[in-house]
Amino acid sequence: MDLIGTSNDLNQLLSGENVYSQLSVPQLIEKILERKEAVLTSEGAVSAVTGKYTGRSPLDKFIVADAESKDLVDWGTVNQPISAEVFDHLYEKIKQYLKSKNELFVFKGYAGADPSCRLPIQVVNELAWHNLFAHQLFIRPKAGEQQTREAAFTILSAPHLKADPAVDGTRSEAFIIISLERRIVLIGGTEYAGEMKKSIFSIMNYLLPKQGILSMHCSANAGEDGTTALFFGLSGTGKTTLSADPNRALIGDDEHGWSDQGIFNIEGGCYAKCIGLSEEKEPEIYRAIQFGTVLENVVIDPDSRRPLFDKNTMTENTRAAYPIENIENFARTGMAGHPGTILFLTADASGVLPPISKLTKEQAMYHFLSGYTSKLAGTERGVTSPEATFSTCFGAPFLPLEPAVYAEMLGDKIARHNVQVFLVNTGWTGGGYGTGSRMKLKYTRAMVQAAIEGKLKAAETKQDEVFGLHIPLHIEGVPDQVLIPSETWPDKQAYREQVLALAARFKENFKRFTSLPGEIEKLGGPFTSH
Repeated sequence: MDLIGTSNDLNQLLSGENVYSQLSVPQLIEKILERKEAVLTSEGAVSAVTGKYTGRSPLDKFIVADAESKDLVDWGTVNQPISAEVFDHLYEKIKQYLKSKNELFVFKGYAGADPSCRLPIQVVNELAWHNLFAHQLFIRPKAGEQQTREAAFTILSAPHLKADPAVDGTRSEAFIIISLERRIVLIGGTEYAGEMKKSIFSIMNYLLPKQGILSMHCSANAGEDGTTALFFGLSGTGKTTLSADPNRALIGDDEHGWSDQGIFNIEGGCYAKCIGLSEEKEPEIYRAIQFGTVLENVVIDPDSRRPLFDKNTMTENTRAAYPIENIENFARTGMAGHPGTILFLTADASGVLPPISKLTKEQAMYHFLSGYTSKLAGTERGVTSPEATFSTCFGAPFLPLEPAVYAEMLGDKIARHNVQVFLVNTGWTGGGYGTGSRMKLKYTRAMVQAAIEGKLKAAETKQDEVFGLHIPLHIEGVPDQVLIPSETWPDKQAYREQVLALAARFKENFKRFTSLPGEIEKLGGPFTSH
């Protein structure tokens, strides 16, 4: 098959005089300001506004059902099929639209820090600030690399091109369409830059397991002693915050692969939520916002030009995109050894899950498949308060294959490398959302540190009577009462009712899995009798 990077029609599109390829950060910022796409903050960050689309639009994302995908993709409400005819029509439409623009911007780089399995990509943008975003989030090539490998996938991004559902076969004016056979991603009708990042992640989640590599929606860091830790969780659960540790090198904050050699980052940058960001609470992320950082929907003081991170006027889902090098302590190769600790992060809005608990291998696979959390405000359009949700493998919107593929690979790696697994609740304590309070970050940090340092391997535990979780009774820096959820609730009966309600939701959710590893099927869920 002809690689998309050398296809004649795209070569023609990108051969114009006003197609700017591989611009430097200063050059892109100059273009952004010249075109009045965004403003420059006092730190030299670029602050852009994305309009009504302030988060992903999962209902507008499709995968083309073709010879490549039809028998492999796990079709359903997440992986929505769309016909090749609709794709071809929109492909021609977006090409003609981009040809009509006075200027286009092209980034060429990679997904995957491991040279043995990295994916060459190119991103074609209508907006200069979107191209800066791609420059900061994907892996930037070293001198000469692009001459040796053509792009295997191309993103065509035209946010100002709005689809007509009646004519174009889409659901709305916005569309994100992945063709695995044609190796093209079409994005239109939405200015939310995260759609580019997550489209490439979806593609890697399709390609890597076929190479025997587990792709994961997680952050990762490594200690000087060689210990590696993984942090799984959906947006807003603390992946970025907890993995940005001054005493441990950050491998990456969101997307990784786990091969027979170890862990590698899929990206070259970080995409941190920054609502309420302060130097005191999250110093590593705060200091990473430097010249060339892309801020999305952050309110800027008109006089001082300083970001007002505590303002949510436009959305709770304010974001900062910056290269990983902006973190003071980062893993320069983007790679590390096999993990010794895995932490599943959940923001439980019901306030009944323990702040930390140890999982058996079977429980780990169960909670990995369940992917429970509370979807926080702003991560998707229309979400204004926490909503309980189950996202398979803590990343269902980006997983094209059957869930069992990822779960079996995880279980195998946990057993092979003797990994300690913990469930960490970064959500509410002392009551649910609106009654209790969010778990203190300093307590969560202390618990995570104890887990990574191996202090909980032989810790005294109490088994939760409903979920069967093993709860440590003592952790340095955390009051004992905080560790046991029932002890933090003033109303014990209300606590009991909420626990049983959540357990019922877990069981109901698990009924949807029809093809699972035998050990999980026999377990039926990590619950004790009640």
